[in-house]
Amino acid sequence: MAQLTKKRKAAAAKIDVNKAYDLLEAAKLVKEVSSTKFDATVDIAVRLGVDPKKSTEMVRGTVSLPHGTGRAVRVLVLADPVKAEEALAAGADMAGLDEYVEKIKNGWTDVDVIICTPNVMAKVGALGRILGPRGLMPNPKTGTVTMDVAKATQEVKAGKIDFKVDKAGIIHAVIGKASFDAEKLQENANELLQTLVKLKPNTAKGTYVMSIFISSTMGPGIKVDTRVVG
Repeated sequence: MAQLTKKRKAAAAKIDVNKAYDLLEAAKLVKEVSSTKFDATVDIAVRLGVDPKKSTEMVRGTVSLPHGTGRAVRVLVLADPVKAEEALAAGADMAGLDEYVEKIKNGWTDVDVIICTPNVMAKVGALGRILGPRGLMPNPKTGTVTMDVAKATQEVKAGKIDFKVDKAGIIHAVIGKASFDAEKLQENANELLQTLVKLKPNTAKGTYVMSIFISSTMGPGIKVDTRVVG
């Protein structure tokens, strides 16, 4: 077992593992215990009382964080020349079609989000084995398959993220950076939590939000009171 460094021991000592903090307290604490030399990413993990094996209980969606994620998102738009120009004008980092399809076929995936128009899905669908495992496959449910590529690009750049419950029933998402004000982290987290509540499957029984933890890169997890979601 790896030994804790002095910094990690000091951080852990500030956290009461038996306490469930309210969102603002947790946001303040996650900033306080972040000890990296770089601007750490702040993540949230929400365990849901669902069975992801059942299609009726697969929780998936998107949310626009009011204060963004704090990190630069590289956007590629796959579309015909006219739509590609619209995307570039809206802030896309890259746009085109055949040349990028070939690059991806050869293993290139140096991008964070891929958006495409419906009429090119035949070409994009062939890239599923490469893009799927990396979470890059465009999907109408997340708004990344659309004719309005300009709007989709702007939303992603402004802080729109997509999320999907994993096999263990947990939603993992980025809610900002350690340099954010605690209030901004709180508001971003709350926006995601309220969205999850709205997406509660009708077939889900018992407790829906079972646990919430927030943490910064290489930092300890901080338990959040689930009552914050009402």
